[in-house]
Amino acid sequence: MSFTADVKKELTTLPTGKKCCQLAQIAGFLRFAGSITLSQGGMGLRVATDSPAVARLLITLIRDYFGTKSALSIENSMQPLSKGRSYELSITPEMNADGILREVGIIGVREGSNYITDGLEQSIIKKRCCRKACLKGIFLAAGSVTDPAKAYHLEISCASEYMAGDVRKLVNSFGLKARISTRRNRYIVYLKDGEQIADFLGVIGAANQLFKFENVRITKEMRSTANRINNCENANLQKSVNAAQRQIADIKYISETRGLMFLPEKLRTAAQLRLENPELPLADLAELFDPPLAKSGLNHRLSRISQIADSMRAGSM
Repeated sequence: MSFTADVKKELTTLPTGKKCCQLAQIAGFLRFAGSITLSQGGMGLRVATDSPAVARLLITLIRDYFGTKSALSIENSMQPLSKGRSYELSITPEMNADGILREVGIIGVREGSNYITDGLEQSIIKKRCCRKACLKGIFLAAGSVTDPAKAYHLEISCASEYMAGDVRKLVNSFGLKARISTRRNRYIVYLKDGEQIADFLGVIGAANQLFKFENVRITKEMRSTANRINNCENANLQKSVNAAQRQIADIKYISETRGLMFLPEKLRTAAQLRLENPELPLADLAELFDPPLAKSGLNHRLSRISQIADSMRAGSM
């Protein structure tokens, strides 16, 4: 089972909440997964999902809030690459489909005529609890989240730019920073930051999957930190090795050209200890002096030796 399926399955086990939240969740789901049917009897409503748990939840919500039963049919998926089933809920004109469509804000009235609205019905999501419930319904209908072990990506697919703007506003009302992109003929509201996705899962109430997500995220970050530290240590070690090699080359050049006795006593001692301990880090090399030198003091002496070698190479000494 995919991580998205695990999240959605958990969401279907949560309490449906207060009446206002039930309506908000129904509205969010129907806006993204519902379609209007027309017949001589009037408008009907059809909802399709590939999850039996989501289908059962929607049946329960519609029954508890509207007092309406919905007909459920099960069909093999029509998608060529899918081996699953499609669960279709039908609400006929006789089952008050028209009233449901109006109350969730999908159908409006303008100048005495019905029209299909675009966007979320703002009066339904005034309260924070209702915004959470609506977002839960939207995710159940059109959301997906990548397994955090692979990547950090959560998205909600929207049919219109206007709808995507409403969803982005809804997501960001919880302090998140969702963005919008386009993919073929769809508008995608998405999050790509691990912490933001974790917060989103918390908002919609997927606590168990949030814990799993965070465990994976923490493990990945610990590995990443360990790799950075290891790379940094390796880089510093290589830097030290390169510096020691340059120092030894300068000391040998002076020795072969003028002899080490050419150097002042303090520099000569530093040069001899470096030649005797070519792989020793600077801090450890400084401890060999009597009395021990500070690392900065030894670095100054070795830098002075390199300056002398450069001057000799340039013929100015």
